[in-house]
Amino acid sequence: MRSKYHSPDLWLILATLFLVVFGLIMVSSASVVESYQVTGSNTYYFARQSIFALVGLVVWFFLQRWDYHRFKPLATAGLIVSLVLLVAVFIPGIGWEAGGSRRWIGAGDQTLQVTEVLKVCLIAYLAYWFEKKGNRIDKWYATFLPFVLLMAVILGLIMAEPDMGTAVVVAGISGIMYFVAGADRKHLLVLVGTALAAMWGLIKAVPYRAARWLTFLNPASDPLGTGYHINQALIALGSGGLIGLGFGHSRQKFNFLPEASSDSIFAIIGEELGLLGVLFFVIIPLAIFVWRGLKIAYNAPDIFGRMMALGITVWIGLQSVINIGAITGLLPLTGVPLPFISQGGTALVFVMIGAGILLNISRQTTGDKKDEDPFSWWRNIWARIADSISRAQNSKLKP
Repeated sequence: MRSKYHSPDLWLILATLFLVVFGLIMVSSASVVESYQVTGSNTYYFARQSIFALVGLVVWFFLQRWDYHRFKPLATAGLIVSLVLLVAVFIPGIGWEAGGSRRWIGAGDQTLQVTEVLKVCLIAYLAYWFEKKGNRIDKWYATFLPFVLLMAVILGLIMAEPDMGTAVVVAGISGIMYFVAGADRKHLLVLVGTALAAMWGLIKAVPYRAARWLTFLNPASDPLGTGYHINQALIALGSGGLIGLGFGHSRQKFNFLPEASSDSIFAIIGEELGLLGVLFFVIIPLAIFVWRGLKIAYNAPDIFGRMMALGITVWIGLQSVINIGAITGLLPLTGVPLPFISQGGTALVFVMIGAGILLNISRQTTGDKKDEDPFSWWRNIWARIADSISRAQNSKLKP
């Protein structure tokens, strides 16, 4: 039964607002050089990002009051629109290319990155679809095969852009939602195995991806070529040390570090504010956002709300891990922005849309679960993983 509205999650509000404001502050520093070179103004990119932040905050405020159940009748139409937009990026005169990728619709500053639209629409559709499947969620023909076909189309279009980083994020969101919804373990093993094999094949098939993988394994192998980006990021982080060089005092943003205000902004934060800065201003607020998101998912009043909250939380958390992992050399370098913080208008607005939906779900959580252990559901999930591993090991021991 749907609960009455109550106060929204305060921690989620504070984490969201803090990350947006901090992101604007860091964009104002990280973008000055590039902004001046491209536009003749040191503050152009900061002003542009501020406008998108204002738009995002307005949408965020509206959506936290707009009942998330209204997304149900819009879910299928939203997915269809997203697929049309994914195809439209390849149409001359509509799609816009930059850096060898066709990820945008429009031209110049007036562009829309369609995969950001897709993330929100896909999460809403899967939440609606999984709820509708009910006890057929573990059936091969009813759920598994349609899910595989849908993901094959979506990931195929994303990889054609090409954008492997976003493909990994979308696959991760969808796979985790499917798993939590109650997918059959055998189906999940097939999905994971196929995904890993496909990823390895895509890396080996394209020279620049293979080179990027080799650079990840040995960043010092080609410091002026394929390893230039990650080496400059590591230099920035190393220069920052514990407390940083001071706000505005980054040296790497002077055309040494590529994409200093967008995908690589975490390195600039580390250089200017140090290890303590990235810990207290980035990692802890993002961790709070994910923590509250998981709790909201647990307390959601229905399956649709639970799946929506889970998908949004996984989106923000997974994308943050991939960005930070890539900039610190723990993962292969990929073009995935840092949520709330990286420069990018479409990305910021749609992350705020996700945060607004999550906040609305928090206003409808059921009061009868407040005294229960909020981590029991997640322990059950990990218990399923452990049980699957145990069964696989036991089957190997049988003659």
